[in-house]
Amino acid sequence: MSKSSKSSESSKPSGPSMPLESALPHRGESAAGTASENASQAAAGAPPARGALAGVKVLELGTLIAGPFAARMLGEFGAQVIKIEDPQHGDPLRKWRKLHPDAAGTSLWWAVQARNKKSVTINLKAPEGQAIVRKLAAQADIVVENFRPGLLERFGLGYEALSAENPGLVMVRLSGYGQTGPYRDRPGFGAIAESMGGLRHITGYPDLPPPRIGISIGDSIAALHGVIGAMMALHHRNVNGGRGQVVDVALYEAVFNLMESVVPEYSVAGMVRERTGASLPGIVPSNTYACADGMIVVGGNSDPIFRRLMYAIGRADLAEDPALAHNDGRVPRTQEIDEAIGAWTRERRIDEALAVLQGADVPASRIYTVADMFADPQFIARQMIQRHTLPDGTPIDLPNITPKLSDTPGETQWLGPALGAHTDEVLAQLGYDAGQIKTLRENGVI
Repeated sequence: MSKSSKSSESSKPSGPSMPLESALPHRGESAAGTASENASQAAAGAPPARGALAGVKVLELGTLIAGPFAARMLGEFGAQVIKIEDPQHGDPLRKWRKLHPDAAGTSLWWAVQARNKKSVTINLKAPEGQAIVRKLAAQADIVVENFRPGLLERFGLGYEALSAENPGLVMVRLSGYGQTGPYRDRPGFGAIAESMGGLRHITGYPDLPPPRIGISIGDSIAALHGVIGAMMALHHRNVNGGRGQVVDVALYEAVFNLMESVVPEYSVAGMVRERTGASLPGIVPSNTYACADGMIVVGGNSDPIFRRLMYAIGRADLAEDPALAHNDGRVPRTQEIDEAIGAWTRERRIDEALAVLQGADVPASRIYTVADMFADPQFIARQMIQRHTLPDGTPIDLPNITPKLSDTPGETQWLGPALGAHTDEVLAQLGYDAGQIKTLRENGVI
């Protein structure tokens, strides 16, 4: 389950720091070595507000994937993101997957998921901590949270309480099942959402159990819906003169929203779509085909592309068959068409097959590993992998920011910060003096 003032990091936390923590990276240098401007000017103080969302203040109350991914995207395009973390352990994602430099280090994923955010440690169970959050929310445009429904209300931090002081506040609430309904109180991870939303049932081969996709796609899809909802709500508030509102994103509904034709097909025809392996059912041809040295994906399902594909593989008879001129005629002969393509690809290596297909203007691709991405000229030309530097001097390549805006592109201003790296700074901006901050720390509030 998925569970504001913007500036660079102006101070380092006391005590030992983790290698991924709190350094500003070099921006705009691709993994292929393309040089561009450096973000080091941010180390001297707050950079000027920039980006499509410059001036938007975001308060993140979330952990792991869905909530933090949504806030991350807002921060990548200029929003000022303050991330609230537990003072003892922080976001559990700090310890997920590959750690650097060793088992005592910080997740390499953290460098991406928390980039451009300020980390403030607050104990949400403490009344003094709740008071700090209310002050931050009073200044925010958006609060992103992904706790189980009802938890923030128990802390006095629900939407009704926060919006009473800030009527224009937009709260993005991401949860397994949404804020209402009989399942609202159940725990709901992305894997459950993928199952309930229908994705797992149609994924894989019919004679095997449904596999999981290799990433937490249910959480990420929900995060994207949260960002879209937040932008709609801000537009309504800023342009239409509306109030703030709640953006209620259920993970299973975000997955369900991508299920294409399954609902009308079941409603009208009683059809339950099943697993079909690598093919795309009802859209022909679109499949994975074996070559002599691996696999390729071919999408020849538009009518003119189908003709070009058949000519390219030496099957003019299929290209000129009037019964195959349109998709509805090709679907009953899916096996015949796939066998014709497969017979051709099996006699060729990947590079040879792709050269022929691309020469015929047929969509086709090898199945990329991350190593392929690093070497691919398209990734390099669009600078989709950019080099940064960890505090210990280790180079680290991160995915560049998507989508690409022509006038206000997103950027990485700094990597995921140390736990609590900005606590003193943010509290001082709220009016807390050094003595008050010291007392809060001694009492375990921050």
